[in-house]
Amino acid sequence: MPKLLETSLGVINVGLAQFAQTVTAAGGAATQVDWQPPALGDRAAGMALARLTGDARIEQANARAFAAFLGAVPVLRGIGAAGDTLPGMGERMILHAGPPIEWPRMCGPMQGAIVGAILYEGWANDADEARALAASGELAFEPCHHHAAVGPMAGAISPSMPVWIVEDAARGARAFSNINEGLGKALRFGAYGPEVLQRLKWIECSLAPALGTALGLLGGLELKPLVAQALIMGDEVHNRNAAASALLLRRLAPALARARLPHEELAQALEFMAGNEHFFLNISMALCKLALDAAHGVAGSSMVSAMSRNGVEFGIRVSGLGDRWFNAPAAAIDGLYFAGYGANDAARDLGDSSITETAGFGGFSMAAAPGIVKFVGGTPEDATANSLRMRHITLGESDSFQLPALDFRGAPCGIDLRLVVDASIEPVINTGIAHREAGIGQIGAGLTRAPLACFIQALCALDDELNGR
Repeated sequence: MPKLLETSLGVINVGLAQFAQTVTAAGGAATQVDWQPPALGDRAAGMALARLTGDARIEQANARAFAAFLGAVPVLRGIGAAGDTLPGMGERMILHAGPPIEWPRMCGPMQGAIVGAILYEGWANDADEARALAASGELAFEPCHHHAAVGPMAGAISPSMPVWIVEDAARGARAFSNINEGLGKALRFGAYGPEVLQRLKWIECSLAPALGTALGLLGGLELKPLVAQALIMGDEVHNRNAAASALLLRRLAPALARARLPHEELAQALEFMAGNEHFFLNISMALCKLALDAAHGVAGSSMVSAMSRNGVEFGIRVSGLGDRWFNAPAAAIDGLYFAGYGANDAARDLGDSSITETAGFGGFSMAAAPGIVKFVGGTPEDATANSLRMRHITLGESDSFQLPALDFRGAPCGIDLRLVVDASIEPVINTGIAHREAGIGQIGAGLTRAPLACFIQALCALDDELNGR
């Protein structure tokens, strides 16, 4: 004991920092370890976590799900009308982002996008008629995810809208997304003015047929190599798609030239794609949806297969829990705003585009895209820290997509809800910000996180499923 007292001691403090501060104030050395009880201190959830941690059934199921996810071979096949292409798409149906929600509960930008979709389809003559029709019960509103599709922000997809078709060459399954309109006043941000509707009709009647012809001449376009190169060039293929969009244009332009389009149509198509650095986003989302659907439905798996938000609720789906949604209130977004706007103007977290984070892109791959901080805020060091932090909640790393800033290690992917609950680390998401009122559009971009409550609910449901509780 005397020898021990003569030795210079160091203290490791776990949890409350005040204890470490007391030691250092007295001249001692203390190392602070940040820690908090798992599951926000919820005892029942903590017990469920204990039962599921190390469960051989889950480990085997996760290995199968993660292998299926990595094994997807997404190929951009073509373009089709949503009503003819999406499984289960009804004639009087509009799809939306996030988990299920009824018209009266929809946020402002989602209602605006629905109004715009109704006007686009010609089902109403003006916005007032469109709102009355939406409230009448004559239309069906369903999540994009229920129809193998994803849509950014409000996610509105109506029957006449053209959609990208992404096919898994490994298993023949397909996923879909609409065509990106560009930034600012766009349907996905809840704007529905004449310029928005005119652009959508031009996309339907001119751009989409041209792109479909070009893809037919190419025989499809394999997407993994394109995305891998874009990550090396500084994208994270959610809110930064400058490289991916340029690489796509480089592949499509010669085929468009061979399609014998009228000169002005060709020029307009090339100018639109060249001027829209987010053009690849919707393709990226469909790619991620396809790969995660390959991992979905593995009994016993704790791998998260979708994260999405409708501006009111944030929802997740889990591979081993079927098509159930686990929801919590949508979060506010910490972001950068366009001139004249601020946090009080912003809608809550919105859109299917968090499917990219679910697959390991976006916030999970921000280390590859330090330039993204100019759009969503923070510093390049923050971008790298986000990618490193996400490694604590994922099953592994991508074998196809590397992050140069992390010594070319694979992007962290395969969110395990057990790890999320255990570490209390909420998945990071970078995202655009829509005005909270319909008809205005995008007002900024920023960062948010998936609510831990969703993962706690799903964890308890998985415990019930496996252990009969």
